[in-house]
Parts: sequence; structure tokens; C-alpha cells
Amino acid sequence: MTQTSRTIRIHAPGGAECMQLDTVPVGEPGPGEVRIRHHAIGLNYIDVYYRTGLYPLPMPLGLGMEGAGVIEAVGEGVTHL
Repeated sequence: MTQTSRTIRIHAPGGAECMQLDTVPVGEPGPGEVRIRHHAIGLNYIDVYYRTGLYPLPMPLGLGMEGAGVIEAVGEGVTHL
């Protein structure tokens, strides 16, 4: 059974109405990666710029660059954080 997570993403630039709650698959971490179960995330004003298209990025785009949570799994080669 594949693990999934719910995330707010934008699929095209625009206003707040462009944000969608999506279900996405959660894979195992690759080499040098960790998987974190977030308990809190932060949105910053840069996320508004991304959403409006001021700084074009590949879509769909998940918002937020900071968070707090618990490490659930570590990939090969991870020895510390």
C-alpha cells in the first residue's frame, strides 16, 4: 500500500483561489535524504510571489520552505542532521 500525504499546491499562477489541497504519494527517502512528518509549516511572503507568478517556477508547486516535525525515515548515507 502506497503512503500518501495531503499538501497545498498551486497548478497555475493566480490568486488564493488557485491553491488546491492535493493528495500525493510519499516515497522512501533516497541517498542523503530524510522523510519528515510535519506538525507545523510556515508560509512566507515569498510564497505569495510564487503563487502570483512573479517568480515563475515549474508547476505544480508546493508552498512553504520551513517546517517542524519528526523524522520518520532516513536514506542511505545520512549520519546526522
